[in-house]
Amino acid sequence: MHRVLAHRQREFLADGAVGGVRRVGGAHHFAVLRDRAFALEHLHDDRLRGHEFAQLAVERTVLVHFVELAGLLEREVEALLRDDAQARFLELGVDLAGQVAAGRIRLDDAEGAFDGHERSLSGRGPGGCPPGQVLVWRLLAWGIGEENPVFRAGIAAKRDICMTATPFRTARARAPVDARAPLGHGSAMLKIDTISYSVEGRPLFEGASATIPDGHKVGLVGANGAGKTTLFRLIRGELALEGGEISLPSQARIGGVAQEVPSSSTSLIDTVLAADTERAALLEEAAHATDPHRIAEIQTRLADIDAWSAEGRASAILKGLGFDAEAQRRPCSDFSGGWRMRVALAGVLFAQPDLLLLDEPTNYLDLEGALWLESYLVKYPHTVIIISHDRELLNRAVGSILHLENRKLTLWQGPYDQFARQRAAARAALVAEAKKQDARRAHLQSFVDRFKAKATKAAQAQARVKMLEKMEPITAPEEAAKVAFSFPAPEALNPPIIAMEGAAVGYGGKPVLRRLSLRIDQDDRIALLGRNGEGKSTLSKLLAGKLQASEGSITRSSKLRIGYFAQHQVDELDLDATPLTHLQRLRPEEAQPKLRARLAGFGLFADQAETLVRKLSGGQKARLSLLLATIDAPHLLILDEPTNHLDIESREALVEALTAYPGAVVLVSHDMHLLSLAADRLWLVKGGAVAPYGGDLEQYRAELLAGDPADKPAPKPKNKPVRPARDAVLALRAEARKCEERVNKLAEMLEKLDEKLSEPELYDTSRAVERDKWLRKHAEARDAMTRAEELWMAALEALETAVAAG
Repeated sequence: MHRVLAHRQREFLADGAVGGVRRVGGAHHFAVLRDRAFALEHLHDDRLRGHEFAQLAVERTVLVHFVELAGLLEREVEALLRDDAQARFLELGVDLAGQVAAGRIRLDDAEGAFDGHERSLSGRGPGGCPPGQVLVWRLLAWGIGEENPVFRAGIAAKRDICMTATPFRTARARAPVDARAPLGHGSAMLKIDTISYSVEGRPLFEGASATIPDGHKVGLVGANGAGKTTLFRLIRGELALEGGEISLPSQARIGGVAQEVPSSSTSLIDTVLAADTERAALLEEAAHATDPHRIAEIQTRLADIDAWSAEGRASAILKGLGFDAEAQRRPCSDFSGGWRMRVALAGVLFAQPDLLLLDEPTNYLDLEGALWLESYLVKYPHTVIIISHDRELLNRAVGSILHLENRKLTLWQGPYDQFARQRAAARAALVAEAKKQDARRAHLQSFVDRFKAKATKAAQAQARVKMLEKMEPITAPEEAAKVAFSFPAPEALNPPIIAMEGAAVGYGGKPVLRRLSLRIDQDDRIALLGRNGEGKSTLSKLLAGKLQASEGSITRSSKLRIGYFAQHQVDELDLDATPLTHLQRLRPEEAQPKLRARLAGFGLFADQAETLVRKLSGGQKARLSLLLATIDAPHLLILDEPTNHLDIESREALVEALTAYPGAVVLVSHDMHLLSLAADRLWLVKGGAVAPYGGDLEQYRAELLAGDPADKPAPKPKNKPVRPARDAVLALRAEARKCEERVNKLAEMLEKLDEKLSEPELYDTSRAVERDKWLRKHAEARDAMTRAEELWMAALEALETAVAAG
């Protein structure tokens, strides 16, 4: 028996109820199962009334069975998915509970008023019940049936439902489940029932089950190779199940991006419009229809599906994915495969299927496109399942996580970070339980071993043998092998390692970026921001020496080593060679065990080291390319979209490696999580220029989603001087701070060099070569200090001028 407290001189007991009611202020609050809240607020106000004890009877009927209802949902959420009276009762109960909590309906209010008197319910209930209590009538009508004599007697006697005190009919749960079972109601869009499927004898699913309610946004996560993409193919019916069933509503439309749009002469906008096949078919039929009645039906249906605004909606989607108005009118054949993948994504978003399946959609998007997609999915009106390793997308765009592990599916409530915490806690609890059971088992076995041969203890020993036999083993899940990248550390170089003055770069004599005056020091962590096509990759190639400046000058440290990673390098790996062979070509003198250790440091263990590259997964190829880019201990590491094909664990390992790496980093990435943790400076590439960005990533996100300022009407000219933009002042302040930090670091370096040069032993004739080396370093540091101080003074003057103008 579990207790339900009303805090009004009474307490009620109900078999199977779990929870409590407590009074806070003038309201009763209701909590179920520890941290899982199921609130019924403001059942009545705090005024004492003559019907106080009768009201408690109302509360008993409502509260006790809402407790049972909530407990049932915790244990058996699929009860809501049945099409019978019991399921309808449960669904209505959840709905009415939400009305009481959100609308704050007081069951004892004869007017059925909401708190604050913002609105009221009109009319009377059965037998003249107050409207507030109509909720209870409706609930019990579903629970015991309108033909039930108790229900009809209640109406005939004009008695409140509270006086019937008839318990609701509730299903008894078999066993409780974890708090990961989501509370919710509504029909199921997707039901996966004990499915089994294998690939080449390797089982991917064994009795896996899950139910996705209609309208939910779900992230599908799991280790690479676990079977996530295979599950999508099973849902679409492209593969045949070996066992179990996958069911959807009969009229449900499934949509996904299977491949890029073909190269054709059709414009992008027309390609996207054609993705709505119903609209296209209706327009085609309308062009040839002669029956007035049929024409009217077509026009009505076209209006229902908002066909006349279709072009505007399609254009907005294309724009969000990086296509301006001019590009939208160009043929698909003008664009590369990656851009045509964006067109395919635009098409499926425009068609708005009932179940949208997206497999790593951000892999072919830049940061700006990924942020737009995230905001679009939040507002998407139907069910979405996303396979993604983008942590920010899984935190912002989904409300549940479907985890594929050990051939089973588990649905966890909440975004990714919450899932990760809950899963870690559940794993830790299971490990602790397994240890306790092992200790208990050892204790019992010890007793059996000691006394099984002793006549006076034989019965007790036999009892413990039976206890051991009945003890279900608790197996803690094994921790997956953790990937931990390790980048070799370079020696320190004098700053700057790269400096540009008035540089320009482009293709075919046409500059993409102009008047570049930038510098990079070895401790810089720089993220490049900017829309696709603005020149982020061009700047990366210029820094890496893949492109030459057409104007101005670029100075690089004479000992500078640069590591460069870009997506095309993954595609350029030798498919018929093994990872070990790739390393042997670069390090022919190194022993094979050391080369294998290098590969293992990037998650390529013994089996993968001898596997042909063509048979490796996308993530394994990406890790191999990262290893090749960093093997020479570069002073500057340039990473252009390094996280494509990396799973979440590998991305976290990359963040840790970059944090520990003592060289400079320049990042181009759509992964906000990576940028926020690995970069401390932001450069905005826009309009052919590159400049420090004064805000942070959240501000940049907000600006992108609000619309590019360039798309907005230009302000009217004013006679008074234009005040410098706040961003420009922030950028100048950041640059001045950076210059000051550089001066301070050089001052520390000079102080250490002075200490070294003050050592008497250094001036021994036998150490002349060493002394000359330290004197040379001191001179270089002194020159660097002079330049750094000049830049600092210039930055401070520019900042003072900008502030004064404001």
